Amino acid sequence: MDTVTTLVLGFISIVVVNNLVLTKFLGICPYLGVSGRIDMAFGMGLAVTFVVTLSGTLTWLIDHLILMGTPFEVTRYVCFIMVIAGAVQLVEMYLRKFFPSLYDSFGIFLPLITTNCAILGLCLFINLWGIDNLAEAVVLSFGAGIGFTMAICIMAGIRENLNLANVPENLQGAPITLITAGLLSLAFMGFAGMIR
Repeated sequence: MDTVTTLVLGFISIVVVNNLVLTKFLGICPYLGVSGRIDMAFGMGLAVTFVVTLSGTLTWLIDHLILMGTPFEVTRYVCFIMVIAGAVQLVEMYLRKFFPSLYDSFGIFLPLITTNCAILGLCLFINLWGIDNLAEAVVLSFGAGIGFTMAICIMAGIRENLNLANVPENLQGAPITLITAGLLSLAFMGFAGMIR
C-alpha cells in the first residue's frame, strides 16, 4: 500500500473503527460529563483534538528521538504526562483569553483534560503500535481527536433529544445516559474488523 492510502485508512480506523471512546472505553469522564449540550460538547471536542494532536506528535518525537534505546526509556510515562499537561495549559490560556464564556462553561472539565485517559492512551498506543514515521503519528493523533469529538457530539445530540422524551422517572439522568453510551458502543463495535 502507498503512504497516502495507509494514512487515510489509519485515519478512518482511529475515527470510526477503533474509536478511543466507543470501542476502547477511554475518556469516559468528559464524554459523560460534558455531553449535556451540543455547543459545550463541540468545544470540548475541539480542545481535546488540539491537545491529543499536539501531545501525540510530541510524545512520538520524544520517544523516538530521545528516549528509545537509552536508560531514560523508563521515564516515558512521566514525559508523556508532562507534555499533555503543557498542551492543556496552552488550551486553557487560549480559551481564558479569547473565549471566556466557553472557558467558564467548561468549569472543572477543562483541567481534567490533563487526566483524560484517552489522550495518554493514544500517546501510549502510538508508541506501542509500532508507528515508525511522524506522518502516521500526526494523522492517528488528529484522528483520535476527531473521533472523540464525533463521539461526544453524537452523545450530546442524543442527550438533548432525551430531555424532550418521556423517559421513565427511575431512568432519568445518569441511568439513561449510561444505557445510551452502551448502545452507542455496541453500534460502533459493529465496525470491528473492517480496518485494522
